[in-house]
Amino acid sequence: MLFGITLVHVALSLVGIFSGFVVLFGMLAGKRLDGWTALFLATTVATSATGFLFPFHQLLPSHKVGIISLVVLAIAILARYGKHLTGAWRWIYVVTASIALYLNVFVGVFQAFEKVPALKALAPTQSEPPFQVAQITVLVLFVVLTIVAAIKFRPQPVRTA
Repeated sequence: MLFGITLVHVALSLVGIFSGFVVLFGMLAGKRLDGWTALFLATTVATSATGFLFPFHQLLPSHKVGIISLVVLAIAILARYGKHLTGAWRWIYVVTASIALYLNVFVGVFQAFEKVPALKALAPTQSEPPFQVAQITVLVLFVVLTIVAAIKFRPQPVRTA
């Protein structure tokens, strides 16, 4: 049972990361990418939610990241579908969607250093410089991409009949 949950959780996470990068680069190009956005938001919500299906006896850092992710995603979904990216909701969407993607990538880097033998050898306790450099690099990259996306993402409103 645990293997099945793990497989679904990892698959959702990878789809969420891939589709999230498509959406982020779409925002950088000023495009809405409605289908990719729906896929990204749905799989990223599902990734965070399935993280709570693993057995635990206390609130772990991974649960805190999951809670933060779900709150950020709720705001992104409200901005995108409830407020239709009008006014300040456009940049609120860009920032919250980017944070959700960043959190998924942050956990991915953490997991890579924990599970990939070559990376684990470089940072066995994840407090060593290679781990710190990787996480800081990811953070800086996301900050820059988010700022640029917030400036460039000016999609045309959806026309309703």
